[in-house]
Amino acid sequence: MHDRRDVLKLIGGGAVVAATAPLSGCSGVGVSQAARGPWRKAGQYDDPRKRALSYALLAPNPHNRQPWLVRLEGADALTLQVDLARRLPATDPFDRQIVIGCGAFLELLAIAAAEEGYRADIVAFPEGDDMKTLDARPVARVTLVAGASQRDPLAAHILARRSNKTVYEPREVAAADLQALADAARVPGTTSVATAEAGLVARLRDLTWRAHVKEVTTPVANQESVDLMRIGAHEVAANPDGIELEGGMIELARRIGMVSRANLADPTSTAFKQGLGLYEKMAMSARAFGWICNDNRSRADQLAAGRAYVRMNLKATALGLGVHPWSQALQEYPAMVALYEEARALLGGGGTVQMLYRIGYAQAIGPTPRRGLEAHIV
Repeated sequence: MHDRRDVLKLIGGGAVVAATAPLSGCSGVGVSQAARGPWRKAGQYDDPRKRALSYALLAPNPHNRQPWLVRLEGADALTLQVDLARRLPATDPFDRQIVIGCGAFLELLAIAAAEEGYRADIVAFPEGDDMKTLDARPVARVTLVAGASQRDPLAAHILARRSNKTVYEPREVAAADLQALADAARVPGTTSVATAEAGLVARLRDLTWRAHVKEVTTPVANQESVDLMRIGAHEVAANPDGIELEGGMIELARRIGMVSRANLADPTSTAFKQGLGLYEKMAMSARAFGWICNDNRSRADQLAAGRAYVRMNLKATALGLGVHPWSQALQEYPAMVALYEEARALLGGGGTVQMLYRIGYAQAIGPTPRRGLEAHIV
């Protein structure tokens, strides 16, 4: 099958530099199918914990770092830790976004376990969360309790869930659908809002765009993204994480030297400038925005935000909507302070904006690479 996206997208830092992505189940020129194997293997394990974990590892997470380490304990329990080598110290210096990704992981684990009749009893940060940055202490301990679950209709959408980083169609999103997204994300301890109000959407398009420009023109922040780029199917297959740059046009551009880490890190390069222009089109195509807030008094609040976000993402999948997290304005490094305060004043209501995302209709895209369950089991 020919690739569906025919415009070379060279997004400099903070987003995927992508040429093409196959529809789920199709093969694409220059795209690693092996790197998508975990999506096909989900649920195919004997141990019910491994079956649930094989769905959990499909969770959205910052820069696709997939930082989860799991230790199976006894016959029915497990401990989740973070692989500290997979932190994002430049753009996520306090590990807030990494913990949010762990929350999404735990929510998918719980949903998948419930499909088989198990309740996931989750104890967050059982050895304490009094850390400025994450350390070796566990993020959660989980016990599966047989015969004590209630199935969640969102489970049906785990394998189709995506973070859709394309230009969205000029179609308005119905108010009822936006309300359904907000409702799906109402995890205890969080507040969720989704809106298509024209004035606020215009301000958020502008804010998210300025935050993107700030990130990619801040050398240390942009370099963190560039270092995590996997250029071409061979690199993606060897390291199925980070920011994948794949497709027939990427392969061609790589061979002629147009796409390289050096020029994607160079704001004066043609590739960087083209990427910036294409990303602006993405920003301005947002038809609506949503956000998730809470008091952020503990790491458990960050886990709750991740659980809320992935539930919203699953509901968007059910409704045929695309969503794309735009976290740059929420990042907590010095160069982003002014935009962070602007976002908090605009949306936070005195709390912390944990997630900000755009909403719209978009073409179908394929899944992102995953490292597979074996890479996460300690």
